[in-house]
Amino acid sequence: MPSLLEALELKYGSSTTECSLTDEETALSVSIFVPKKSPRHTVPALLVLQDCDIESAGNDDEKLKDKCKNVEELDLAQNKLSQWNEVFGILQYMPKIKFVNLSFNSLTEILEVKHGSYDLLRNLVLNGTRVSWSTVQGLIRLLQNLEELHLSLNEYKTVDLEYQKEENRNASIKKLHFTGNPIEIWNEISKLGYVFPNLESLVLAECPIRSLTLEENRNVASNGVSGVNGEEKPVLKSEDNENMNLPEPESSEKCPENRIFSEEVAYNRTESECESSSTKIRSPHDPFRMLRFLNVNGTLLSTWDDVERLARFPAMKSLRMQGCPLFESPSEYTEHERRQLLIARLPNVETLNGGGVISSQEREDAERAFIRYYMDKPEADRPERYAELVGIHGKLDPLVHVDLTPEKRVKVTFTYGDLVEVRSVDVYRTVFELKRKLESMVKIPANRMRLFYVDQDLKSVHACEEMLYPNKQLYRYNIRTGGEIIIDSKLNRFVSTSSSTSSIQS
Repeated sequence: MPSLLEALELKYGSSTTECSLTDEETALSVSIFVPKKSPRHTVPALLVLQDCDIESAGNDDEKLKDKCKNVEELDLAQNKLSQWNEVFGILQYMPKIKFVNLSFNSLTEILEVKHGSYDLLRNLVLNGTRVSWSTVQGLIRLLQNLEELHLSLNEYKTVDLEYQKEENRNASIKKLHFTGNPIEIWNEISKLGYVFPNLESLVLAECPIRSLTLEENRNVASNGVSGVNGEEKPVLKSEDNENMNLPEPESSEKCPENRIFSEEVAYNRTESECESSSTKIRSPHDPFRMLRFLNVNGTLLSTWDDVERLARFPAMKSLRMQGCPLFESPSEYTEHERRQLLIARLPNVETLNGGGVISSQEREDAERAFIRYYMDKPEADRPERYAELVGIHGKLDPLVHVDLTPEKRVKVTFTYGDLVEVRSVDVYRTVFELKRKLESMVKIPANRMRLFYVDQDLKSVHACEEMLYPNKQLYRYNIRTGGEIIIDSKLNRFVSTSSSTSSIQS
């Protein structure tokens, strides 16, 4: 299998000879800039070597140092790296490295803690590597300046990170991508918030999370680390609340966190409180106090209660929530109604599903629509947010329903010379279809027939309007009950306005 060095030489050439100028050339009065190396033979700062079967660094240290010294971003996705010592063997030749993509390399081997300086490394992508939690733990200890971590598609069913120990936490990581891992319980997701206390962006798309509620029979502080891919460990049950995730339920008066939309919630805890609750998850949002962006697209969230729990996240400003069972019934909510109901329930969210900033007018409209949506429902079915919005906007009157769709059938008077007949007409028919219907009445072929519509209310303004377009539907001529259609033949040279008017009067 090729090494990194072999892949570099294959793509960029093996020559490292640098051009030098002769004495005669340096004596020229005109200076022309010529690169010392051809761009094709220079290893770029952004080095992409995907799917090259690379499994090791190579044996020539000097060549690797020379070729890789300026590399800042490295993409080695879909290679055959399987040993972490080879990964770090590659990185040691890249002192300027800031970004590393190792996706879809099989890195299931346990990491032996490596010592080295990786202060510039900010972004690490480990999607589809099936990297073990013990390895992740070692990496976040080692890479103390890492800001963005990708752990998607790694088949994690649990999160086995020992967040209780201060040395296992990484306060520098701001963004975590966790898409497509089969975790269903929010208790497990909460551990990520404690390990990364300054997390600002969390992507949980396509994770089968069923609810944001905490399961009380899950012991978060269980010791030990599970298998390589985060296999589930036995659930410990206890009647003692000290071994459960949640403290005993408290009333809204005693615990302001139980009020979803309370204006002032004390999120700061004393040192003693932190120590006493280190083995518990106090609430779904407690581990995510700095979280500003959350993506739960494609999860299994199915109740509005979970949306109201999202409203408790103290710093959240942006939310993506689409493709969830909550919105699977298209007959119950239109897309516009869903957006309004979400905005009304999320008073602190500024952008929703990737759209622009929610304006104050849109928020007010959404909150008023929310009140009207629930005002006719039983009081037991009204969410807590309803009373708060009524306190802001007051009790609203129902909107008047105005149906602007045209009548399907209208009664119109048809006039052809001395022949006058009142008929019911389907306004969704076309002009040509109407002419075909009138052939038997006036004995004129449809293609030789002319129609003029007269609106009785507007007769004084303009006498009539010729219905010229055969494929135009009748309602687009604003045909109404009581109107009149004058029939004439194209064989006549013209129909004067005066004759039309006299026909109408007769």
